[in-house]
Amino acid sequence: MLQYLENSAFSEWARGESLWGWPFALTVHAWGTAIVIGFMFIFGLRLLGFFRTIPMTSLSRLFPIVWIAVVLQVCSGFTLWMTKPSKYITDGAFLIKFSLVCTGLVVTWFYFRTLRQESPEWEAKGVVSQRGYRFVAATMALWAAVLVAGRLTAYLGQLYAQ
Repeated sequence: MLQYLENSAFSEWARGESLWGWPFALTVHAWGTAIVIGFMFIFGLRLLGFFRTIPMTSLSRLFPIVWIAVVLQVCSGFTLWMTKPSKYITDGAFLIKFSLVCTGLVVTWFYFRTLRQESPEWEAKGVVSQRGYRFVAATMALWAAVLVAGRLTAYLGQLYAQ
């Protein structure tokens, strides 16, 4: 099955047999990464007390942008994976990254739900709950780990290919 996927026309396009496949997928993946991780850190830093001029309740208006970026990540990540699925399926760094992304998405969903429900109270009291701090720590750590694992996937994959 993996050989079939690797030899498909889509995989050949993504691998760079056309001029635009690989650069397009990689660019979309980089932008998606920047948006997801950047926004998660902005949310987290605000809850930790930075950027006090931004009301916590207004952050929820940015949640759809994160989810759009996640969709871009999934689509571009699948495209990049299709270039060599038989190698990625056995690549430890990739499997760690994929696991971290899945965990990060679940934690982010709960984080957004908690933020939407509790931020008016945090805003009124001027302090974030312990639960809020735990979500900040978990999401920031998970998305930072995704970033590191993604880079390790690229670098370690190249080492093993030689």
